[in-house]
Amino acid sequence: MPGTLETTNSREVPPDSSDVELPSRGRVVESRRMVRTADVGPDRRARLDTLARYLHDAAEDDAASATLPRSIGWILRRTRLEVRAFPTLGEDLVLETFCSATASRWAERTTLVKGTNGARVSAASIWVAVDVVTGAPARLGEWFFRLYAPSAAGRRASAKLTLDAPPAHVLGAARPWPLRRTDFDAWGHVNNAIAWAALEDAVELGRPDALTALVEHRAPIAPGTTPLLVTDQVADRWSVWLVDAATPGHDLMAAALEVRRAGSAGPLR
Repeated sequence: MPGTLETTNSREVPPDSSDVELPSRGRVVESRRMVRTADVGPDRRARLDTLARYLHDAAEDDAASATLPRSIGWILRRTRLEVRAFPTLGEDLVLETFCSATASRWAERTTLVKGTNGARVSAASIWVAVDVVTGAPARLGEWFFRLYAPSAAGRRASAKLTLDAPPAHVLGAARPWPLRRTDFDAWGHVNNAIAWAALEDAVELGRPDALTALVEHRAPIAPGTTPLLVTDQVADRWSVWLVDAATPGHDLMAAALEVRRAGSAGPLR
């Protein structure tokens, strides 16, 4: 199976950890994967949707080993991806994931990916806690902060979205982006990784040395939605949107993404 989980364990990071990117204390969950043939394109670079699946799997590994309350579910709000070197076919990867910031109803998860061939990826994702019955944002209880607050070290997480809607001049060039049954997850929504697949489809990334990318999930893409893929490019910065064709003006953004190659002017928002 692509991206098969090989091992998972939970551990406390010692105060004298030599990896300065890891928290000095608190819970870190480690897992290992190999980049498989279904995870890459002809250039043998792990695709962005592959990395998104790895990140989601790492989060599920953590939640499973933590035995979190079943009354709470999690919705991905935003992911910022920093790729210093892409994983490649056959490379063995170590993923280390931990809570890096907290708030009353959401939290930030950071995941570091390192590979035997030099792959280096870091991702920061905002996950919103929701009541599994009502779907409303749920307040995180003492159980969460006891387990996850130490690694966050007092940092506060923000769920604010920053990417703009597509400008009118690019909507005319929007094209249909049909969904497949295999794009839907157990909750009947399009899997989060599909937004990254849309970016791969819209932008000819090739095999860049490094890049920075940001995705914001504005609304769930449910069965019956007719997505349109909208793109814009300014220099080495691309913007990609999935919008609902059935919405007047196509102003409902199911997902908004922005990506730039390393060395491009200006940071992502």
